[in-house]
Amino acid sequence: MVRPNPTGYAPGMDEPDRPAAERRLALRVVTRPPDTNHYGTIFGGVIMSLIDQAGFVHARTLGQHRWVTAAIDRVEFKQAVYVGDIVSLHTQTVRTGTTSVTVAVEVEAERTNGRCVPVTSATLTMVAVDGDGRPIPFRSPPSV
Repeated sequence: MVRPNPTGYAPGMDEPDRPAAERRLALRVVTRPPDTNHYGTIFGGVIMSLIDQAGFVHARTLGQHRWVTAAIDRVEFKQAVYVGDIVSLHTQTVRTGTTSVTVAVEVEAERTNGRCVPVTSATLTMVAVDGDGRPIPFRSPPSV
């Protein structure tokens, strides 16, 4: 699990005086039978797709641009996800650069019995790009 430093910013970041980023709900979905593997649990690739979408949703809050995933670092599957679980993806800014943002994603599953358990975590690097796919400063005026 990625744990940001207490300030929420790494050394040398653009905005050291800004308070630590808050964890926010980026996405929430109900799992369905078509998402299962031959063991009856949700495919890891389905969860990875949701993580990618959550990273995009988070990045869009920082700038109205085209955002692409440049890297996904250390996806850690902790527990299985089952049909009928409500999966919540929480995001938090770990670090920012000029054209990119590093986003921590924590995935939790609310079981049919109401219990909520952590199931997956990952870190993504999202990059703002122009119409030709070239990186642009994400603090620039909206580009979409």
